[in-house]
Amino acid sequence: MFRPLPFFIGLRYTRAKRRNHFISFISLISMLGLTLGVMVMILVLSVMNGFDRELRTRILGMVPHATISSEQPMDDWQTLATRLEEHPQVVAAAPFIQLQGMLTHNGSVAPVLVSGVIPEAEKHVSIIEQHMTQGALSDLQDGEFGIIIGELIAKRFGVQVGDKLTFVLPEASVTPAGVFPRLKRFTVAGVFKVGAELDSSLAMIHAGDAARLSRWQPGQMQGLRVKLDDLFQAPKVAWDLALTLPGNYYAQDWTRTHGNLFAAIRMEKTMIGLLLLLIVAVAAFNIISTLVMVVTDKKADIAILRTLGASPGTIMGIFMVQGSVIGVIGTLAGGVLGVLAAWNVSAMVAGLESLFGIQFLSSDVYFISYLPSQLIWSDVALICLTALGMSFAATLYPAWRASRTEPAEALRYD
Repeated sequence: MFRPLPFFIGLRYTRAKRRNHFISFISLISMLGLTLGVMVMILVLSVMNGFDRELRTRILGMVPHATISSEQPMDDWQTLATRLEEHPQVVAAAPFIQLQGMLTHNGSVAPVLVSGVIPEAEKHVSIIEQHMTQGALSDLQDGEFGIIIGELIAKRFGVQVGDKLTFVLPEASVTPAGVFPRLKRFTVAGVFKVGAELDSSLAMIHAGDAARLSRWQPGQMQGLRVKLDDLFQAPKVAWDLALTLPGNYYAQDWTRTHGNLFAAIRMEKTMIGLLLLLIVAVAAFNIISTLVMVVTDKKADIAILRTLGASPGTIMGIFMVQGSVIGVIGTLAGGVLGVLAAWNVSAMVAGLESLFGIQFLSSDVYFISYLPSQLIWSDVALICLTALGMSFAATLYPAWRASRTEPAEALRYD
């Protein structure tokens, strides 16, 4: 079988047991460093991708992609919703009324954003129905003053379905006995859990009950919540929708409320990727020191090959093959270990939390309560190709130096 001479000799040098064990040790360290760098890069970028995905699907599955509102309550929201849904980017539209206030129970207080919704329409624009742990979204009935709360609120108050909560509005009522805050008793109709910060700050009631609390006429709504086919087109689509509707309407999209969070994650992913790339670069360029020592150790062999007719290009190819083998093995090993780690890191972290009885990510501090991971094969390919490119570049100088070896000078003292 035909094998090019540089490839054949380069592989022999790689497999051979060297007399200088220090060179073998440095080669092993270079290979392990490259493996570790590639593995860590794949793992960390997969975790960052997981955070991005979870925030997109969970938080942006609960908060509006875009909202269309007006200064006055909407009387005929059905007609507006139908008109919005005619836009090719709009998946669905649902009415809402937002109220800010506090929930109280047995002396405990929690700030909350209450959304008044119509259950039949809300299920088309929100993922809450798929994340109910107690009750159902359809349990919200007009006039019954039921409320659906997040799991963290339920744990904080120690309540479940059927218990009573008091909602305090930031308004005052003047009575003969004095000025008192506006209060309304609600019955817990359900509990949801999306595994995000929203579990501690969001609640839902029926839009009819929200209209009564806002002292509006039955059927009036504050605005329309819009779900889009491509949420990253939200700023443009929301602006287009506001311009095309008759009357004075203004639009708001998720980039104003949560856009800074996604921008921070993307910036962190870029910066962490660049920092981890330095690990790969250090490991790759350790190949330079390894090959320089190999060239010094193999000067006699190089001289003999040159006297037998090997060209400088052949000598250069031999050591490029040897260095590239180190890079290929280290990169492939790191790629395989990184993929396996990215697939199993969520389960491993959950196992450690269960074993030691601690929680590394708390919803009270972070936006999600577990470590997500999403493996993107384009990231794996880019990391591996970058590592291979660095490894190949690291072989050029030592191989060029070997090709410049003069046979007479190398054999003078042998």
